[in-house]
Amino acid sequence: MSQTPAQDERILLRHIRDNEKISVLITGANEVMKSMGYTEHGHRHAGIVAGITRAILEKAKAPERMIELGAVAAYMHDIGNVINRVGHPQHGAAMAFTLLNELGMPADELAIVLGAIGNHEERSGTPVSLASAALIVADKSDVHMSRVQNPIMESFDIHDRVNYAVQKSRVEIDDDAQIIYLRLEIDTEFASVMEYFEIFLGRMVLCRQACRTLGFQFKLAVNGVELE
Repeated sequence: MSQTPAQDERILLRHIRDNEKISVLITGANEVMKSMGYTEHGHRHAGIVAGITRAILEKAKAPERMIELGAVAAYMHDIGNVINRVGHPQHGAAMAFTLLNELGMPADELAIVLGAIGNHEERSGTPVSLASAALIVADKSDVHMSRVQNPIMESFDIHDRVNYAVQKSRVEIDDDAQIIYLRLEIDTEFASVMEYFEIFLGRMVLCRQACRTLGFQFKLAVNGVELE
């Protein structure tokens, strides 16, 4: 059952998560991705990215409302895939405007959410705010075997192989040293570390830019080895 915020209540992540229309669109977006052979981009991914985004912003000591808006943007960031994978950040931002405007989100908060959604991809995005930067890191860190939707291992493409090879992935935030670590455990029988970099190098470069915006360094560790 959809929750609608009271007239004088600010929109929270729980309102977004429980909104029936948004839920159906996120499910539909993942169905489009699945039919195109992509990894999972549905409610599981949305929830994980929202949680990591919140944790990063809390450690970065962002304002309370910025933290909540970052989580909202994170939960909705891939909704544009319901139209097409190409241009989905911009499609998603346009859709989010309509959906959040209907719920009564004020324009200054809409600006933060739309900027974060519209800038989360490495091809056309850049960290334009604290919320945007945290979303970028959270999104790119969700690499895991559970995201593979193709049931036929023999037909895996490189994205399937790399995600399937990642047995564990976690984000660690050292707020004393101002470092955000992405730690991966990769089963090299399924994909090599070089294959990971083949598809994720651009994403890691964007993560480094995002961490600088947050006032942190970004470090990647694969199978216990930190990579500079």
